[in-house]
Amino acid sequence: MNELFGTLSDGTAVHRWTLERAGVRVRVLTYGGIVQSVEVPDRDGVAANVVLGFEEAAGYPAHPGPYYGALVGRYANRIAKGRFTLDGWSYALPVNSGANCLHGGERGFDERLWDAEPVAHGVRLSRVSPHGEGGFPGRLEVSATYTLDEDGALRIAYEAVTDAPTVVNLTNHSYFNLSGAGSGSAAGHELRLAASRFTPVDADLIPTGVESVAGTRFDFREPRTAGPGYDHNFVLDKGLTAGPVEVAELYDPASGRVLTVATTEPGLQLYTGDHLLAPYAPNDGIALETQHFPDSPNHPEFPSTVLRPGEVYRSETVYGFSTRQ
Repeated sequence: MNELFGTLSDGTAVHRWTLERAGVRVRVLTYGGIVQSVEVPDRDGVAANVVLGFEEAAGYPAHPGPYYGALVGRYANRIAKGRFTLDGWSYALPVNSGANCLHGGERGFDERLWDAEPVAHGVRLSRVSPHGEGGFPGRLEVSATYTLDEDGALRIAYEAVTDAPTVVNLTNHSYFNLSGAGSGSAAGHELRLAASRFTPVDADLIPTGVESVAGTRFDFREPRTAGPGYDHNFVLDKGLTAGPVEVAELYDPASGRVLTVATTEPGLQLYTGDHLLAPYAPNDGIALETQHFPDSPNHPEFPSTVLRPGEVYRSETVYGFSTRQ
């Protein structure tokens, strides 16, 4: 179902697409590719929205910093000092997080309007990011397709092509609270990650290398509570894969809801929402951002985020929902 959700300050119309299947209802906005809500039942069959968001379109541009539910790009996460070199050419990006470029800069994909068309059990969003947008080279044709599987799992499949060498790293930035959005802190959720390594960071949250999680607070190989105090990339044991592989499980003992995350990506950024502001509070939601590593263009030892003409960028992540007694 497609409906008018509201208008932005300049009068631009924002539409909302509702997907329903197997007892799951997901709402997606044409503004920012935002997942506005995900309604799933608890162990008693009572449904609630489990992602943070707003009931009006104006709420999103009014609170851009946390990237609530947004499609993030061109480059998810940080690029140090807003600079990288590709094929001998240096590029300067807008810095919007201290000295760094975060999530595409001052106006990334999360603040753009996307075209929408229906597909089986979902919606396909698309746009053209012109050469030089956000300082990035190449004209990028990009799409994100949101569908619900037979079991109600939310599947997001990204594709992109370029006419010049560039870097691409896309993700969804939903904050999950499996007790329900607005119910309070999610810090009691239990998290398991299939990651035996992570990328430690400096004071600006830029990776300094790769280290083992063994004996540290970053060891989520067995379930443990997920916060606060995390804004770190985990190196998934499976690496980059052609199809989605399950890498994470988030469990809320209070509601019995379980979220599983499967992805093709080699990394996952765990952010426990320590800096969320009103109308939410710190740690009210947990972001599990599947992606390539932060600052990869400046780390040749990391999996590459370079996309060249004639290639197709593909990335897929599946969010599964169930309950436990």
